[in-house]
Amino acid sequence: MLTLRQIEVVRAIMITGTVAGAAKLLNVSAPGISRLMKHTERALRLRLFERRHGRYVPTPEAKDIFEQINGVYQKVDDLQYTLARIDRGGGVELRLGSVPSICNVMVPRAIDRLKRKHPDLRIEINILKIEEALDYLLLGKGEIAAMSYRLDHPGLDFVPLAMGELLCIVPEGHPLAGRDRVSASEIVAHPLIGIDPNDPYGRIMSEIFVRSGLSFEMAIKARFGTTVCALVKAGLGIAIIDQFTVAHGAMPGIVAIPIAEPTQFQTYVAIKKDKAPSLYAESFVKLLREEMNAVVVPQGHHTASPAPKR
Repeated sequence: MLTLRQIEVVRAIMITGTVAGAAKLLNVSAPGISRLMKHTERALRLRLFERRHGRYVPTPEAKDIFEQINGVYQKVDDLQYTLARIDRGGGVELRLGSVPSICNVMVPRAIDRLKRKHPDLRIEINILKIEEALDYLLLGKGEIAAMSYRLDHPGLDFVPLAMGELLCIVPEGHPLAGRDRVSASEIVAHPLIGIDPNDPYGRIMSEIFVRSGLSFEMAIKARFGTTVCALVKAGLGIAIIDQFTVAHGAMPGIVAIPIAEPTQFQTYVAIKKDKAPSLYAESFVKLLREEMNAVVVPQGHHTASPAPKR
């Protein structure tokens, strides 16, 4: 029985025709190659090479052995090719979903880093409302979904992603724009723009008023946070939005102000229960978590970790 090392040495001598050449090819000492070759021939009780004019020539008896060795190396080459293709993401499509608040800024940054690791990986991104994520995952339309809210469903698992905070956004030049922080009671005194409080994402935004016992009314309701930001920029009111939607200066023309009351909320990655995520999905979640944890709340309201290297 030959070991992989013995196969490697025999093939190296077969290719180069000399012990010195085999040693150079394998980056080892010539005496070591010679000793292993002799040991291999003794173990097989078969002479594999004969010496002619200073070169090692395969013996007729060893012809079948060399053909098998070449076959082994062909399989190894095929394995290396397959591993390299997997590493690059060749022939694979990662299908993922995300709620708009995470998809607007965070997902593209994570995808950029994922493509650097797996340049041949194909990716399909779907923007989902929270309630749409159920069918998306359960019907196998996608592998994972980034969520700003946890749903109770026996067919889904929710893995914590990152903690976020809410911010008050106002147009540039607004009376509140120069404030270091603002309270819920101060926010509710202005015309409000937001997501319908009956929407799970909208509920996250409006809970600050409910906890403070403040009555409020949405002067304008929109379906997505990016639309809310555009309406605020147009001077139609102020709003509460999550920090991820406005991270990295994604929404110019508005000012994001920390809120005095506690506003932390947990985000999640949802996956179909009893279905292990792929290598690429796991890598994406790791990168997305890093990007989200690196977001700094404006004006040093809280200390955040440095942005990850890109």
